[in-house]
Amino acid sequence: MPVWQVIYEELQAVNPNFEIISFAQDSGGEADAGPIFDAANVTYTSVIDANHHISALYNLVNVPSAVWINEEGKIVRINEGTYAKNHGAFGTDEYLPIVRDWVANGADSPYVWDTDTVSEKIFQRTPEAERAQPTFRLGTFFFAKGDEVKAEQYWDLAQELDPTSWNFLRQDIMYEEGGSAGPEWRARRDAVEGAGGTYYAPLDIGEPSNN
Repeated sequence: MPVWQVIYEELQAVNPNFEIISFAQDSGGEADAGPIFDAANVTYTSVIDANHHISALYNLVNVPSAVWINEEGKIVRINEGTYAKNHGAFGTDEYLPIVRDWVANGADSPYVWDTDTVSEKIFQRTPEAERAQPTFRLGTFFFAKGDEVKAEQYWDLAQELDPTSWNFLRQDIMYEEGGSAGPEWRARRDAVEGAGGTYYAPLDIGEPSNN
């Protein structure tokens, strides 16, 4: 977040209409996510999303993910793994340059996707995964009420319905030993990558499409 704050200030100077809205997908609410925002001292809009509502709206399955929305309110690009820079074990230096290009060139940026490409790239949910969304929210409801047994029951069921969601998994294990990037997360990631899969969907920066 501190890195994005510096970039935000840079890009606002290029285009004052540019805005970042950051959503923390955290069922712990203000108590868990608030201190992180406070420590980062961000000036862009920051929201704590206890029900993972944004993930549900945009079919996001992992964090960080980013959605580019133009002045007309249209999605023009959507990606997982959208780090501002390489952080060693995580991140990439490839994403920030295309953000800069978009802010400078708008619809003329070669990294803006047309409607068909956006539709193709948005993660497609199964009927079971659609049921996982309200199931997860039931877990969050009981978590907020202090009933961790019922919260775990519904969070587990949400993961069974949608095993592709890293957000569900990481939220669930946030309150277990090792936290959201602990042994259970590493074991699942190793299994996916060992089978030839990827933790983050490729950015596909090398194949831009013009609007």
